[in-house]
Amino acid sequence: MDITALNPPPSPGEVYRYFQTLPLPQLPTKQQPPGNALVGLPVVFYTDGPTTQTFTVDIRGFTVDIVATATGFTWRTGDGTTLTSTEPGAPYPNHTVSHDYRSGTYTASLTTTWSGTFSIDGGASADVPGTTTTDGPPVTFTVLQAHAVLTDPYD
Repeated sequence: MDITALNPPPSPGEVYRYFQTLPLPQLPTKQQPPGNALVGLPVVFYTDGPTTQTFTVDIRGFTVDIVATATGFTWRTGDGTTLTSTEPGAPYPNHTVSHDYRSGTYTASLTTTWSGTFSIDGGASADVPGTTTTDGPPVTFTVLQAHAVLTDPYD
């Protein structure tokens, strides 16, 4: 007696429901320069967290391998500006995400969008039919206005 019809493999929608509950990393917001910044010099943003994670879950007795990949990065700069990229950024001098600020104190944060692929019992790989997001811990920094001061070198 074939009981396959009584317990069919998980559907893509069922895998997506599991995908949304995976403990994906909350990627940290890194900024350069660390600490305070200066008006007129861009602040560089990046993250150095893992951008690929592999999970094996059991769905109704089926072994489902899910590979989650960070595919979108949304940087909230703290001044109302939102920057988006498909890369996690990089520190100076290879930076790809930066922002200029006025003087003040700002809290920046990163939301990461995760896409995935899955396979059931070692079968062919398929795309997870949707994405999920994680919010990383924010970083707060102050942007200072530098003032030139002329001095007499002979004093």
